[in-house]
Amino acid sequence: MKSEISILIADDHPLMRKGLRLTIEENADLKIVAEASDGEMAVALTTRYRPQVILLDIQMPKLNGLGVAREIIRRGIKTEIIFLTYHTNEDLFNNAMALGSRGYIVKDSAVEEVVVGIRTVVEGRPYLSSAITADLLKQRERTKALSEQLSIGRLTTTERRIMHMIASGRTSKEIGEELSIHYRTVQNHRTNICRKLELEGEGTNTLLRFVLQNKNML
Repeated sequence: MKSEISILIADDHPLMRKGLRLTIEENADLKIVAEASDGEMAVALTTRYRPQVILLDIQMPKLNGLGVAREIIRRGIKTEIIFLTYHTNEDLFNNAMALGSRGYIVKDSAVEEVVVGIRTVVEGRPYLSSAITADLLKQRERTKALSEQLSIGRLTTTERRIMHMIASGRTSKEIGEELSIHYRTVQNHRTNICRKLELEGEGTNTLLRFVLQNKNML
């Protein structure tokens, strides 16, 4: 028979605590040892019961979840922390993970995911809500796109024109003839464009691939 996994729920919303408790208690090997409605209580009860897992709301009165995690770490208490939140903000997520947490669950799906999350972190593996993963990927794509826009904004009018020509498949020689400049001057422009866009390598294929992927930004 598997040993029980002790759990502390720390959340200032009674209905959230009730929903989590009802779901968790359907599993004989999961045992809730205490509930906390604010951060200070969460620290005190974690110190007293030393649960294997603490389900920790990031936003709580008196001391927020990140503060609770820092205090638990300072006291040397060994426990797996699963943060509960309504937010999928990347900075908040990074701050939570930096504290050594293996779990991050969005409250909208907490009741459905909490049991799997608990078992996963106890096994030493990270658990993230699917909503977190999807939103972080979207945020990173937006950040990447913004970064590329800012980089493209550093290009001169001539460099932008050359990129349009590259996108249409023209060679350095053909571009030089149209702009009435030597093809080696075009190659120098290519090198400068790659440097400004921080593209790895300065080969023809690297720049061509970039302009084809970012035509709408040129």
